[in-house]
Amino acid sequence: MTQSDLAGRAGIGVNTVSNLEAGRNVGFENIVRVAMALGRIKELEALFLPRLDSIEDILRYEQSARRQRTRRKSDHA
Repeated sequence: MTQSDLAGRAGIGVNTVSNLEAGRNVGFENIVRVAMALGRIKELEALFLPRLDSIEDILRYEQSARRQRTRRKSDHA
């Protein structure tokens, strides 16, 4: 696939693809677009999953996922 083909599929400019390939700074949205165009979104998602190497890690993750902010008290009460 050429840079032009990828740019067209991802909806970004050819220069952005070139910059990405060269390791230059590109926006995260563009990285997501390229991953989607290449059918690699699962690999990208995997980078953001928590590492759960032990039971303690799992328990800590589950506990943090359940936490919610408390509501502010209204001034009218």
